Amino acid sequence: MTGGPGLEAAVRNLLHEALDRCRDDPRAAGPLRHQLARLDQPLRVAIAGPWRSGKSTLLNALMGETVAPVGEVAGSEAFVWYEDGPVPRATAWSTGQPPQELAVARSAAGMRVDLGGHAADGLTDIVVQWPTRSLRQLTLIDTPALGGADDPGPTIGRLLHEADAVLHLTRDGRDSDLRVLEAGRESLVGQAAPVPVVLVRSRADETGGGQIGALLTARQLARRQQRDPRVAALCLHVVACSGAVGLAGRTLGEAEFAALAELARVPRPQLEGHLLSADRFLRGELPVYVDTADRAALLDRLGLFGVRLATTLVRTGCDTRATLAAELVRRSGLAELRESVHRLFVDRQGVLKARSALAAVETVARTRPAPDTRALLDSVERVLAGAHEFAELRLFAALRGDRSGFDAAAVEEARRLIGGEGAGLAARLGVDHDVPVHRLWEAAGEAQRRWRERAEDPRLRLGQRRGAQVVARSCEGMLAELVDRSRRPAPA
Repeated sequence: MTGGPGLEAAVRNLLHEALDRCRDDPRAAGPLRHQLARLDQPLRVAIAGPWRSGKSTLLNALMGETVAPVGEVAGSEAFVWYEDGPVPRATAWSTGQPPQELAVARSAAGMRVDLGGHAADGLTDIVVQWPTRSLRQLTLIDTPALGGADDPGPTIGRLLHEADAVLHLTRDGRDSDLRVLEAGRESLVGQAAPVPVVLVRSRADETGGGQIGALLTARQLARRQQRDPRVAALCLHVVACSGAVGLAGRTLGEAEFAALAELARVPRPQLEGHLLSADRFLRGELPVYVDTADRAALLDRLGLFGVRLATTLVRTGCDTRATLAAELVRRSGLAELRESVHRLFVDRQGVLKARSALAAVETVARTRPAPDTRALLDSVERVLAGAHEFAELRLFAALRGDRSGFDAAAVEEARRLIGGEGAGLAARLGVDHDVPVHRLWEAAGEAQRRWRERAEDPRLRLGQRRGAQVVARSCEGMLAELVDRSRRPAPA
């Protein structure tokens, strides 16, 4: 239930069925074997957005190290994959050519990859292996810049095929960015379970001209946008995040903290005059000594906004490197974004990878001229119809967008019961993780009874009753999981 084992088993069986039907068709069998292997691989999360939306900076912030961008290849539509590996390594893949190892230089700040004049023509992928805990459960994909809604280019089609989930970056939440997200929803799988998206209002430190309250304003705009029914129908969540400030927080060094602490000794009104422009900050005569090279490094890492914020935080109690770093990460929105990625994507990775596999089977069925195409599509429809996990995702989006019709208390309980606060039984039931099984059983039974009564209440609107049915079914799944636990043999 919580990890979707029933769905995963059904999808594995479907892939084997499709492979059996396509055993004499190598062009169809190859993608199906690829999907079967993907079920046991880390979740694939694409970072997408238009030009200068801050994709590489946000990717670095999520990883906590400077590894992107790999390199600039003019005109390239290559995807750059970041995955866990034993040693730093980068490989370029091109159409019609063998893979080519790229030179990798590792430094204290991260990594640089030399493309060695690799031509954009035919370059499809660059795979970067980097040893880090951040990539144990995720493979991050840095995608080429998306075009406008009228011409999104080839990237969006490949993104929907390759990614299990998407972080879609937008600087201002404009309507054209939202229209791009509507792509790929015409198929069977696209209608029942579209690729899950978290919308990120990136470069949040630039909101309102980069004033000191920029991050707070950006968070308020994100919450307002989340209540927009159209946004809620397309995205599971909206988060405001400054990748630059978050990355600075995750990688803040003692020397940088010392320079910021020295700047914080200057009274704020006096320091603000030096932070009106980069030129003033670099060339002005400060009342305290901070080397020009150190100022340039702070400006490069934090920007003017980040320097203002960091010095203010030091003055108000963040008097150690660790406390300042943690507060920068929190204020940047990165902590909320990482939590959303874990809760909405990683906790549901089995479900999301199964969704990708179903989409692949549907594509094979629709593009393969064979008499058994209809049978494959019927099998896809059967799996979709029986997949309660997809119903949970649809309800989660409705609850986020205030489209459920429930009161505030019911919305919070429903969100928790369908996995919005974590996919484990204790998180869904709102109890401590170490409570005895009988307490889990009581909590699940009580919740199931309440929501079953709501689902059968004729006074409620149809949409409310249907939403309640989904929650009640989630509770029934938890009860079934507890029964299954009780039947397992005790460990020796």
